[in-house]
Amino acid sequence: MKSLRLDTAELDLDFNAALKLATALALHHLGDDTMLLSWYDRERDLESPAGVSECHEGCATKGSWDYALNRGARLAVDFDSGRYTFCFL
Repeated sequence: MKSLRLDTAELDLDFNAALKLATALALHHLGDDTMLLSWYDRERDLESPAGVSECHEGCATKGSWDYALNRGARLAVDFDSGRYTFCFL
């Protein structure tokens, strides 16, 4: 999976703004057939699909990342060293 790591701390993006930017990047890199597969919001400790990290407690790999890898994700967009992470198919 290709990863884009963005340092956007100075922009003070909230989750929705980060999602819009990540989606635009995914469309640019993957084309119109891209789909958001999973995401993680460290600030609120929320993820989608919900509960995928339950079996990853104590692991360095977040469940949302592992979920995406095992389902063929092609692009991950990481904001501010894991503040928000979005994985696209």
